[in-house]
Amino acid sequence: MKYFFVYAHPEPISLNGLLKDEAIQALTAAGHEVEISDLYAMKWKAVADGEDFPERDRATPLHYPSESGKAFKNGTQSVDVAEEQRKLLWADVVVFQFPLWWYGMPAILKGWVDRVYALGFAYGVGEHGGARWGDRFGEGVLEGRKAIVAVTVGGRMSHYGPRGVNGAIDDILWPVQHGILFYPGMTVLPPAVLYEVERSSEESVKAMVRVYVDRLLAAQTTEPIGYRSQNGGDYNDVQVLKPELSPDARGLAVHQHEPAFVSNTSLGTSGKYTPQHFAPTSRE
Repeated sequence: MKYFFVYAHPEPISLNGLLKDEAIQALTAAGHEVEISDLYAMKWKAVADGEDFPERDRATPLHYPSESGKAFKNGTQSVDVAEEQRKLLWADVVVFQFPLWWYGMPAILKGWVDRVYALGFAYGVGEHGGARWGDRFGEGVLEGRKAIVAVTVGGRMSHYGPRGVNGAIDDILWPVQHGILFYPGMTVLPPAVLYEVERSSEESVKAMVRVYVDRLLAAQTTEPIGYRSQNGGDYNDVQVLKPELSPDARGLAVHQHEPAFVSNTSLGTSGKYTPQHFAPTSRE
């Protein structure tokens, strides 16, 4: 398979750097193809502005979405943006790897999304009107690809549980997994979440590497998160979930066929995911 890593960490000599390097080595050794966009190493331009459109009419006010659509349609996008779109179309598996900073992605990765996800490429695709509001949330240009979020977290695993003070990790990652990856059509696999990374022993780091590599190698056979597709019949003609579906569920969970999937898991010998901590043993 073909793996594309979108990687955002400013320090090469870090746990993230080790995870990325070990994963690429293991995937390559297993016969897979790998491409990577190391955003900090690339000095990726994170700001979405008029400089992205060299041929735009500068006498008129900038409307970024429409300008991105024109540039995509006319083949006048900046070279860096077009290259990242090529990698997305090339890939079978897309990996977003980053540290969790203030409940989200580093700004450079958000800027990658803002610029690469052009109108006509990642959104604004298909018929818009009535019961069908575009090809999105399970459909779109990137349909057929799998995606996985790999995120390192400084806090305790318990802080990100269903009743944890930081909020459930599934909810925190919702904008990335459902809003950025599922929206343009990718199938989203359960995330690889590594906790208490700044307190990790050498033994714990080795275990994290093994778990991460196993997750990526198992991408082809891993059961995805059961997000409901927009145009699969679960939503009404104004894209609201039908009342008879998940009547007892609350919040974001209503948009999953099986809302109780477990993020904090490890690959078992059966190929299914079994509960297991992704955190070092507490030192308290």
